[in-house]
Amino acid sequence: MSIEYKNTKDFTAAELQRLFLSVNWESGNYPEKLVRAMKNSTHVISAWDGDRLVGLVRALDDGETVALLHYLLVDPEYQGKHIGDGLMKRIMSCFDDLLYVKVMPSDPKTIAFYEKYGFQQYSNYSAMERKQFS
Repeated sequence: MSIEYKNTKDFTAAELQRLFLSVNWESGNYPEKLVRAMKNSTHVISAWDGDRLVGLVRALDDGETVALLHYLLVDPEYQGKHIGDGLMKRIMSCFDDLLYVKVMPSDPKTIAFYEKYGFQQYSNYSAMERKQFS
């Protein structure tokens, strides 16, 4: 298995839907929205096994002070193969000159993963979310 990493924002709806649903993310039910979201993101780095999209990290930033890692996901069939590490190293290199990089893990099990890249939890800071599905 040879994983290729790409800096691209161009995906088909089917590629994104398959990946997002592989990790049971609700947004996989809105593949056309995901296609537009990728195009409007500041940075998107993806992992490919041949022509199969197996991982993705997406970030939004202002170019000077702060970036938000919106999500990182890896197809369960490919987890444990250091693809998440490859994605994180590549996305973090985009932010060497920023003051802050933030991530809001939705699953507490992923906190240890992000701590490996220097992220810290703060007791007085937590994310809030409003869902709106059409």
